[in-house]
Amino acid sequence: MNRKNEIWVFGDYRNYFQNRVTLQLIGRAVELAKEIKATVCAVVMGHDLDEWIGEYMAHGARRVYVVEDPSLKEYDAETYAHLTARLAAAHSPEILLVGATSFGREFAPRVAKRLNTGLTADCVGLAINSDGLLVQTAPSFGGNLLADIVTPQQRPQMATVRPGIFKEIPHNYEAKGEVIRIPLPKDIPARRIRLIKSVRQTQKPQKIEDAAIVICSGRGIGTQKKFNSLYELAELTDAEVGATRPLVYAGWADHEDLVGQAGKNIRPKILFSFGVSGAIQHTAAISGAEFIIAVNKNPQAPMMKMADVAICADAGQVCAALIRELKKRIR
Repeated sequence: MNRKNEIWVFGDYRNYFQNRVTLQLIGRAVELAKEIKATVCAVVMGHDLDEWIGEYMAHGARRVYVVEDPSLKEYDAETYAHLTARLAAAHSPEILLVGATSFGREFAPRVAKRLNTGLTADCVGLAINSDGLLVQTAPSFGGNLLADIVTPQQRPQMATVRPGIFKEIPHNYEAKGEVIRIPLPKDIPARRIRLIKSVRQTQKPQKIEDAAIVICSGRGIGTQKKFNSLYELAELTDAEVGATRPLVYAGWADHEDLVGQAGKNIRPKILFSFGVSGAIQHTAAISGAEFIIAVNKNPQAPMMKMADVAICADAGQVCAALIRELKKRIR
């Protein structure tokens, strides 16, 4: 198969003004493209896309592949993966980059599977080696080591990349590029999941690493419903919510909320720790906390031993009780 020397970046324009990972990847792709004499391309799907096409060109994309249809308005991992894999099979890019958002982590493996290629997840570095291969740097062994991974044979070379790793190129109002519009195929698979309702979660300008109060949870919280109740507690206490790696990998929390060696280091005045066992990768990132309140069923958990106040109880029940008590006091 004749391959095009193109670097593709999947365009996720939802929450565009806060989530800049697509622009960051385009910026890095421009730098990589100089080394292998490639063209930087964005791949965009959805409805009413002209604004985003222009934005991606203004930030460095010289070609934009567009699949536009009202039926694609809502992001769907299976449908988007099918269409992206089909595009990649037809146009044969060398590299395909995806933001390591909650959607990207669901979407990218599906694309890689369809294309029978490799995928390095949650990369913190991208480079080109002397053989012209993409070197994908990602944490391994629980975040204790960084591994350099290459895909020598299969194509495209695929990676998901964490937000905030690379810098975006400043907006260039004079930038121009080529737009390739692809008609929606008639034989796309029927969706197995139907969207009934979506709720936009407002993000505060405060970052978790700057918060005075942080509420952090581990898998000991039990269920996603109980984890979601932490956001209500956070609203009542003007706190930010963090999570350990298992919850981030489960899709309960964004990677931006990961507290640990592979995520954020925090130094809050007060840290509430719900259902966190206390692996070294996590405790090393919270050592600067001034006061720790830990809730866990296991009194021997490392987190309980380093806490200023340790409560041996069900984390979900304690969280619910705190919410009830705080609401009483507000009234």
